[in-house]
Amino acid sequence: MERRVKISYVINFLGVLAVFLLFVLLFESRIFGAATQYIKGICTTACYTIIMVASLNLVVGCMGEFSLGHAGFVSVGAYASAIVSGALTGKGLPDLALFLIALLAGGIAAGITGVLVGIPALRLRGDYLAIVTVAFAEIIRVCFCNFSITGGGKTMSGILKLSDFYWCYWIMAACVAVMYLYIRSRFGRTVKAIREDYIAASASGINVTYYKVLTFTVAAFFAGVGGGIYAHYMTAMIPTNFNFMYSAELLSEVIIGGIGSLTGSIIGAAFLSSLPEMMRQFSQYRMLAYSVVLIIVMIFKPGGIFGNWEFSLVRILHRAEKKGHEKAEGGVQPWKQLERKSRY
Repeated sequence: MERRVKISYVINFLGVLAVFLLFVLLFESRIFGAATQYIKGICTTACYTIIMVASLNLVVGCMGEFSLGHAGFVSVGAYASAIVSGALTGKGLPDLALFLIALLAGGIAAGITGVLVGIPALRLRGDYLAIVTVAFAEIIRVCFCNFSITGGGKTMSGILKLSDFYWCYWIMAACVAVMYLYIRSRFGRTVKAIREDYIAASASGINVTYYKVLTFTVAAFFAGVGGGIYAHYMTAMIPTNFNFMYSAELLSEVIIGGIGSLTGSIIGAAFLSSLPEMMRQFSQYRMLAYSVVLIIVMIFKPGGIFGNWEFSLVRILHRAEKKGHEKAEGGVQPWKQLERKSRY
C-alpha cells in the first residue's frame, strides 16, 4: 500500500475519532439535560439506518440495479440476531461479545439469503429485477409471519437491549469503511465496469453473474448487520415492520443522498431517519414529507444531493495547504491560472 494512501486512512480515522469524542463530550456533559437519552436514541437509529442505506447503495449505485426488497434482508438479519442472542443469554458472555456474535450471525444469515435470492434474480435487469426483489421480500415476510420461532404474525418481544450508541457508532464506522474499501477494490471496479457496459464486460471475459451476486451478497450481509442493531435497539418487532414501504424508505434515502455516494447515503440516512422525530406531531405525514423531499431533489438535483461525490478529509486539508502556499507566494501565478483553465 502506498504511503500516501496509508496517511489518508489515518487522517480519515482521526476525523471519525474526533466526531466520536464530540458525541461523548455532548452526551456525558449532559448539555441536553433530560433529553440526552432521547437524542442518543435518535443517533442510534441513524447509525443502523446508515448501514442499511449504504448497503443498498452498493446495489443501486455501484452495481446500477434497482432493488425494492432490501427490507427482506434487514428482517432476516434482525430475526436471526435476536434468536442467536436469546440462545446465548446466560452463557456468561460479556454484553459486547454477545452483541457482536449476534450481529455476525444476522449478517451471515442475510448474506446466505442474498446468495439464494441473487442467483436466480440477478439474471434479470431493470424493472424486472425490481419486481422480483419485491416478491422475494414478501416471501420472506410471509415466512416470518408463519414461523413459531419468530413469534408468527405477533410481536417478537423480550429481545435484549444491547444497541448502545457508542458501540453502534464504531460498528457503523467499520461497516461503512469496509463497504468503501470494497468499492475501491478490484471487485468494486469490476462491478462498475459491468454497470457502465454490461455487454462489453461480458464479452471481455468477466463473469458478470458472479460479480453481481457477490456484490448483492455483501449488500445483504451489511443489511443484516443493520437489522441486528435494529432488533437489539427496539427489543420488539413484528414482520409487518419490514414491508414494502420500509424498502421504499431506504431507497428514497439512497436517491436523495446521491446514487453511488457513500457520503450521500450517510447524510441522507441521518437526516431522513431523524425526520420522524422532528415531525412527531405530524407523524402521519412522514411518507408525504419523504415524497415532497424526493420530488424537490429529483427536480433540482437529479443525481441526488451529493451525486457520486465522496467526502475526503485528506482532500480538504490538501486544498487548504495549497491555498496557504499560494497566499505565501503572493497569489496564484498567471501560468497556474492558464493551467487550471486548460483542465476544462
